[in-house]
Amino acid sequence: MAIFEPGHLHIERHALNKDDVSYDLCLDYEVVTDAREGKGMQFTLHGNIQGKDMKETFFLPKDQAYNFASNVTKIAEKYGIPKTHSSIGSQHKHYDLMFADVRQQLGMKSGDPVKPEHLE
Repeated sequence: MAIFEPGHLHIERHALNKDDVSYDLCLDYEVVTDAREGKGMQFTLHGNIQGKDMKETFFLPKDQAYNFASNVTKIAEKYGIPKTHSSIGSQHKHYDLMFADVRQQLGMKSGDPVKPEHLE
């Protein structure tokens, strides 16, 4: 199950058997200005994975904010979701809505420049 509203994505999955994975996660985000990187998006992933509470915040500068799903996947794996189940982004419709909202909130447009140091 997934629910999206601007600034918030809730993703929940219940294990189907003892070898399956359960999680109940919220991804909140807001525009912030970092002293070094400038305008960007701060994300907070919180909830529980396999019944264990977790919370992690990360910042992505404007030119990298579109890559939030990669960060979410890495964090989920760090907290115990196996790589075979770490595609919590399988809620494509909801991620698409979130991606569009992130772009709108940051005023991103196709062709916007990318800082070369972010490509390293």
